[in-house]
Amino acid sequence: MRKKTSPAEGPDGLVYQCRLSLSSATLEMVADLIRAHLKRIGSRWRKLPPGKIALIVLAVLRHDQRLSDMAGGNDVSASTVRRWLLEVITLLAARAPRLERALKEVTRSGGEVVLIDGTLVRTRRRTGEENRPNYSGKHKVHGLLFLALTDERGNLLWISAARPGRSSEITTARHNKITTRLREAGLGALADLGFVGLDDDPDDPVIVTGRKAARGRPLTDAEKQANRLVSRERAANEHGFADLKNWRILTKVRMNAKHGTALLRALLVLTNAEISR
Repeated sequence: MRKKTSPAEGPDGLVYQCRLSLSSATLEMVADLIRAHLKRIGSRWRKLPPGKIALIVLAVLRHDQRLSDMAGGNDVSASTVRRWLLEVITLLAARAPRLERALKEVTRSGGEVVLIDGTLVRTRRRTGEENRPNYSGKHKVHGLLFLALTDERGNLLWISAARPGRSSEITTARHNKITTRLREAGLGALADLGFVGLDDDPDDPVIVTGRKAARGRPLTDAEKQANRLVSRERAANEHGFADLKNWRILTKVRMNAKHGTALLRALLVLTNAEISR
């Protein structure tokens, strides 16, 4: 819906409204985080109230609204909106569970298996030394690689720190000591063929994957059936990634790896606030 302006205002005065497809509970959760933060740092005044700041930040995260557009529609500067965005991302990321705690929660709730997979989040092409490491030869784009754990229903449990796009999923899993953490928690994991060889104890594996065909050795019917069973059980993991990528700011991340990690973990918290299977 567009608001008409007088000729003196010119085209820069046009403001439109759009619907933000999020629950009021999520909005209130973010607003409460901002209020608590302002109280903790002793800030007595902001240009806009916490509820309005939360709405602006969620609009940027959900619809990837340009910061200058949101600033112009709310009579603040683009740098102010950027500061609010980074502030809220930091507050939300601090609430994201770390790996050990996430696995303990699964064990406490009676779960026995988690689902693990990786995804590449596209980024803008970097300059200098960061350019080449962020290029993924598999996807032919620049990006950051993340691992995620979900439960058997597809609820997101944990997201790893960002790795350069050229990294492999199995190397990232080893960097995060996934198999060790799973054994300590007494859990198993289902994974795709990209994680074949990750488990260092084939006699007592905690990572279950399908089987790969080799040159001169095609898969047997039983192995093909086992692969289909693993793929069927892993389907819920894709639902978790789909929920995460509904936040359109992930269409192309404009942040470095450090801020990219905080962004993904913040979106995990927001996704779990919105969706629970």
